Amino acid sequence: MLLGYDPNDNEAGLKLLEDLTRDANQIQGQVLKEILTQNAQTEYLSGFLDGRVDKELFKKKVPVVNYEDIKPYIERIANGEQSEIISSQPITELLTSSGTSGGQPKLMPSTAKDLDRKTFFYNLLVPVMNKYIDGLDQGKGMYLLFIKPEISTPSGLRARPVLTSYYKSDNFRNRPYNRYNVYTSPDETILCSDSKQSMYCQLLCGLVQRDEVLRVGAVFASAFLRAIKCLEDHWKELCLNIRTGQISDWIADPGCRSSVSSVLRKPDPDLADLIDKECGGESWEGIIKKIWPRTKYIEVIVTGSMAQYIPTLEFYSGGLPLISTMYASSECYFGINFKPLSKPADVSYTLLPNMAYFEFLPVEKSHGGKTTQEVQCNGNSGSHLVEKTVDLVDVKLGQYYELIVTTFTGLYRYRVGDILMVTGFYNNAPQFRFVQRQNVVLSIDTDKTSEEDLLKAVTEAKKLLEPLGFLLTEYTSYPDASSLPGHYVLFWELKAKGSNITIDELMGLESEIMEECCSRVEESLDYVYRRCRAKDKSIGSLEIRVVRHGTFDALMDYCVSQGSSVNQYKTPRCIKSEDALKILDSRVAGRFFSKKVPFWEPYKMGG
Repeated sequence: MLLGYDPNDNEAGLKLLEDLTRDANQIQGQVLKEILTQNAQTEYLSGFLDGRVDKELFKKKVPVVNYEDIKPYIERIANGEQSEIISSQPITELLTSSGTSGGQPKLMPSTAKDLDRKTFFYNLLVPVMNKYIDGLDQGKGMYLLFIKPEISTPSGLRARPVLTSYYKSDNFRNRPYNRYNVYTSPDETILCSDSKQSMYCQLLCGLVQRDEVLRVGAVFASAFLRAIKCLEDHWKELCLNIRTGQISDWIADPGCRSSVSSVLRKPDPDLADLIDKECGGESWEGIIKKIWPRTKYIEVIVTGSMAQYIPTLEFYSGGLPLISTMYASSECYFGINFKPLSKPADVSYTLLPNMAYFEFLPVEKSHGGKTTQEVQCNGNSGSHLVEKTVDLVDVKLGQYYELIVTTFTGLYRYRVGDILMVTGFYNNAPQFRFVQRQNVVLSIDTDKTSEEDLLKAVTEAKKLLEPLGFLLTEYTSYPDASSLPGHYVLFWELKAKGSNITIDELMGLESEIMEECCSRVEESLDYVYRRCRAKDKSIGSLEIRVVRHGTFDALMDYCVSQGSSVNQYKTPRCIKSEDALKILDSRVAGRFFSKKVPFWEPYKMGG
């Protein structure tokens, strides 16, 4: 259900948002009816509804599912069967989710019309930003955007990340001309498959056009900080390019060389001197505002797992607002932040009722409700799900829900896996704060490692210690974003079987074994993690910190002191409390890093 409007008409865009949120319930009913009418004869739906399109029958007969339930249908399409299995509209490509199934990316169906839906969504971000920030039509955005590898399927359908799909589409390249859509990065640099060349060239173009830059950003905070790290590593070379008007010889991609050369045009020694002075100073605190002085804000997603990067962003930003504009996934684009200048901790998203049909599984809290300390210490909320869904307009303020979507592209009552909290309403449309990804304990970039994934990897690694007479008695983890790129940290407490060997003696004797344990953990993690480590370089070497005997007892004492139940205490598999982390770090006896990059190659279905 798409509603047309002129994307250059701010007033029309704001009025459309008012109409969508005011008529949320009616629009949701229309969306479901359209989806069911369109797809009633598909193999999947006809098996439950026998061609009928009644809402109550849909909610009664069609099951709430996860990816494993629908995976066989999607794999049949990937292997060459017709789209009518799940969708009356032709499936034109499969979108690879950053979540994984059995070590490989999840594949989400997409249609040609779905690209139009995403474009509609992006266009609505423009009037919202213009409402709160003046003068955005007087300059450019330095957005650092990247594509990622594609997967080949036996049917010939392309399978690729949702943003790669969008950036390679005509919808992006022929996007409506307004100043908000003007970027410092030429499309050729965004579409360069070599991430190192792409990032370098986009930074170079952003530096050359510094006087025109009004906003900077990337999709995720992690990607933006990788670009800042690239600037830290290469600013002298970038200055040389600007000083001479010549791009470095190692930039071999023809599209990058041609497009960047047209931006460089001529030597600019004054600009090179200015950047050299700022980057060569004693501190990089506030460097973004120093180099791009007209910048009004940084646009990056800083909700969910990206919140760990907020302190680092604030260090570099020079006081610029951090803005998260949208909430989206491979399955569907969901909602917009109607108050973009909100502090990161207060960001809420208003779900647009015409994007999909939304349902919600209420999440009930055990132990008398969730407290901040319990979540931080235990890494979960002790929640269980009630299997009766609630419609979009019927959610309750302050309550927690798991998001369920029915899309135009062939997903029906699909559990996205996100836990949201209702923070308010805009007209009749609820606003949600992203709380957490269900079952994810570690994430640095687009990786999502669950407690089960972590357990399997640790189980494989500890096999290296057992022949030597050592036991892994406890472990936990946390994503360390204090350095760039961030990396996984595991805390291990070890015990020697039948021996009085001390932990210090163990550390001296077995450093090579512990380094191999680090590598074994990495090798056992999933496809997306290994891609981020090996190809994207967006995750650093995994670290194991071996702690002294009794450390996890001290951790339990702390958690109990904060309100956890002794009877129900379980060692948290991810630490989010700074105080708990200090307890662990104060008892570290040895630190070890993976010395090898885990094996990764592009996944090819059927091959």
